[in-house]
This record gives sequence, C-alpha cells and structure tokens, in this order.
Amino acid sequence: MYPPTNCYKVSGFNVLLRGTQGTLTKVYMITKEAVIEALSQVQEPDLGKDLVTLNMVKDIAIDGKNVSFTVILTTPACPLKEMIEKACVNAIRLLVDKEAVVTVHMTSNVTNNRKDNKTVLPGVRNIIMVASGKGGVGKSTVAVNLAIGLAQEGAAVGLLDADIYGPSVPIMLGLRDERPKMTEVNGKGMIVPLERYGIKAMSIGMLIDEKQAVIWRGPMASSALKQFISEVYWQDLDYLVIDLPPGTGDVHLTMVQTVPVTGVVIVSTPQAVAAADARKAIMMFKQQQINVPILGIVENMAYFTPRELPDNKYYIFGQGGARKMAEQFDLPFLGEIPLVQSIREGGDRGVPAVMDDEPITKDAFVNLAKRVAQNIAIRNASLEPTKVVQMQP
Repeated sequence: MYPPTNCYKVSGFNVLLRGTQGTLTKVYMITKEAVIEALSQVQEPDLGKDLVTLNMVKDIAIDGKNVSFTVILTTPACPLKEMIEKACVNAIRLLVDKEAVVTVHMTSNVTNNRKDNKTVLPGVRNIIMVASGKGGVGKSTVAVNLAIGLAQEGAAVGLLDADIYGPSVPIMLGLRDERPKMTEVNGKGMIVPLERYGIKAMSIGMLIDEKQAVIWRGPMASSALKQFISEVYWQDLDYLVIDLPPGTGDVHLTMVQTVPVTGVVIVSTPQAVAAADARKAIMMFKQQQINVPILGIVENMAYFTPRELPDNKYYIFGQGGARKMAEQFDLPFLGEIPLVQSIREGGDRGVPAVMDDEPITKDAFVNLAKRVAQNIAIRNASLEPTKVVQMQP
C-alpha cells in the first residue's frame, strides 16, 4: 500500500485515495469538524440555540465509525434529556455517516446567574422559594417532595423550613427526634444540617421540642431565619428550596432581602378561595420593588383518586383553578398533584410520596421537579441575574 496520493474533504469526511496494485480505494474518515457541524444543527429546545453555540458539547472522540461525545445539560433534572440524546444520534447518522456508532454521554452542570458577590450562601447556585397565599394547601408537602425529586435526578439539594411558627419539615422527613450538630468552619461555629433522602435540611423544629410553641414577634423570627442562612453549613448546592410560611409578611420580605432568589413556585388548590390568596402571593413577588421571577404555579389536591379506583378522578375542590390563574398571569403551569391517601400517610410517617413506589403520586412529583429545573435553566438564560432585593424605606 502506497502513501496517500491525494487528500481532500467531501461532505464532512476526509477522503484518502491510496494506490493498491494499480487501483484506487476510497477510505472515508469521520472528522471532528464534521461532528461539530452536525451537532450545531441540534437545538436546545428551552434555550433556543444549538448545542455547539451553547458550549454544551465536550470530549469528542472518534475511532473509525465509532463516535462518542459528552453533552452537558443545564440540569440533571432536564425533562428533555432523552429527546436531546436522540437528536444528537440522528444528526450524526444523517449528516455525517449513516453507519456511525454513536455514544452520547449525558452529564450536567447546573446553571446559575447570580449577580451578587456571593458573600451569602456562596456555594448555592439557585434558591427556590415555595409560597402560597394561605395555609392548608399543601405547600410544605410540595416543597419537601420537590427537593427530594431534584435530588433523585442527581442534583445537590438543601431544604430550609422558613415556617418558624408551624415547622412541619422534621415530621415529613422523619427527623422529629434528631438534632443537628455543630462544626467549626474557618474559626466560626456552624450548624450542620441533617441529611435524609439525599437532601440537607434545616428547621426550627429541629432545635426545639415539638410540643413547644414559638412565640416570637416578627423581628425575632426574621433574625432566626438570617441565622439559618449565615450560620448553617450548607456547602455546595445546586438548589436550595425554601419552604415559606403562609401569607405575605415579614418572613417573605426578610428572605428576598437576605438571599438572591432565583424564583418562586406558587402552590394553590383549585378552590376559588385558595386561588384568590395565591394571586396575592403572585402580586407580592411581582411588585416593582421586589420583582422576583415566578417559576410557575402548581395545583395541589387537584383531584381525588381512591386507591381501589386508580383510574377515577373526583374534583372535590373544583377543577382547573390554578391552571386558569397561570394563564391569567401568563405563568408556567407546573402540573397537578392529586389528593390521594398515600401522600398524607407518607407525610405523617416521614416517608414523602416521591419516595413511594405508588406511581400516581411519585410521577406527579418527579415531573414537577423536572419542570421546575427546566424553568430555572430558562430563567437563568433569559432574565437578568439574580440579586438580593434592595427595598427603599
């Protein structure tokens, strides 16, 4: 076999012409440039740009017809993961070589868009508040299952129970009898959050007897929450979920003025009364002085499904109230969470529904986690950087 007599590019290949006993044989070689060109045709649906422009393709390796590369998603909870992977494989086979053996390694690097100097919670990429205008709509249930759902997808997650007067997170996580320990970090004493189900959690309920009532005025409650921010050793987190108390009061203002909030998840039931109060929470965060993005609205207790009749749906509290509210405010609708007995039972015994094998509730919370992560990635790519709210007196 003689050395190449000619080498040129045809449709993304290197074509080598070699002399072999008076004949010429074409040898097609897949090139890195061809792979990049093909992947530049694959769009990231949420961000509206191609994978190459977004710098999401790394570690391209070629061995004959074997092509491998890594796609770095914006979150491990990306609901479009399989679609993007399939699109990459199709692009290589359609635009480069139909016989290529394509291996796509899917990984993630959770985005953040913080403007502050990261003196507060420096290792936390995104802060998610879970809010409602009134109590009794299952806000804490949503917050707990959202946090665990994100962790199950591979994210590092923390959960802060900001409901000083009615902390329920310790019960829902099965931590009611455990107490956090202290550690020293750079000469400063720090509280080590408790860990359960793959998340780190902190609540006033972990520091006091559950029979003891917290009788504090607003400034004292706000001061305690600031301590949970600055004196808890959260370390590096992709997401910190903050379970806010009901209403629109001191705690809400304290939090947005203390930490750079990525966005808020609003929880409501379909009932008109609950939806009316949820609207007040939306309007609070939309105020010009606060202006914290709303990631979407989730409708809890959307319908009742008996265990013995899993295909039946009974709309006890009405139908579609939260969905209509999302349309009214032009906000994403994050989905429906059914009213089923297993959710209540799981919360009472410290095993959240997302940890259960019952598919109706588990799937609902897993899908919620994926949609929230998706909307955070869109928010970080399209809106102004997050920052601590500076309110004028």
